[in-house]
Amino acid sequence: MLHVTDSIAIQEWELSESFVRAQGPGGQNVNKVSTAVELRFEAERSPSLPDPVKRRLRVLAGRRWTLDGALVLQVQDTRSQARNREIARERLADLIRAASVAPAKRIATRPTLGSQRRRLTAKTTRGVVKSLRGRVEVEE
Repeated sequence: MLHVTDSIAIQEWELSESFVRAQGPGGQNVNKVSTAVELRFEAERSPSLPDPVKRRLRVLAGRRWTLDGALVLQVQDTRSQARNREIARERLADLIRAASVAPAKRIATRPTLGSQRRRLTAKTTRGVVKSLRGRVEVEE
């Protein structure tokens, strides 16, 4: 069981892991051992997550969200399969924690009278400057 917050805990059956060979340097180790982890979490069908959290998680996940509603995390940071597994689970928990926090509602405000007046005087000043850039007429 993966504990994310006090109210959210993900069951083991909701997670599936597959191990593949990692890319990059590592000598013979990289050719022999499957250390990279691909963690798949069926978020859309998960009974552990409330609907608002699922919607926010979908936005936060971006490209890692699949068409069938799964969240796929790939980790190949270390040479250790066990450590990559831990990192993947930590990243999943962090992502769900971020999605569980509801964004603050925006409170609409009005511009002050002084700021409106300053804006209008700046506009008229700028307009005068631009009008003076016109063709100069020579008086005879």
